[in-house]
Amino acid sequence: QVQLVESGGGLVQPRGSLRLSCEASRSRFSIAIMGWYRQAPGKQRELVARITSGGYTNYADSVKGRFTISRDNAKNTVYLQMNNLAPEDTADYYCKQDLPWGQDYWGQGTQVTVSS
Repeated sequence: QVQLVESGGGLVQPRGSLRLSCEASRSRFSIAIMGWYRQAPGKQRELVARITSGGYTNYADSVKGRFTISRDNAKNTVYLQMNNLAPEDTADYYCKQDLPWGQDYWGQGTQVTVSS
């Protein structure tokens, strides 16, 4: 069983920044695709950004140019740097790990609120 623990959420003003972290409990981290998803109240969960084991990234159109996903395999941690935040970025943010043989795991989520 893999545990994913997110941190770094909170309340931030519009145009502010936050960095989310997600630490995985197992050593399979380096071969996994890691992703950040978010779910706003009343909406479906959506992909925000994803990074492969080789470092390739993709982003939702709504966050391109503002968010950056990165990973540190030595620390079993994936990050989401969020800049120029807007109220519409308010959501619960979840970390997900996809392993090559089809298993996937979710973190418990961290709340991000963008408000003045």
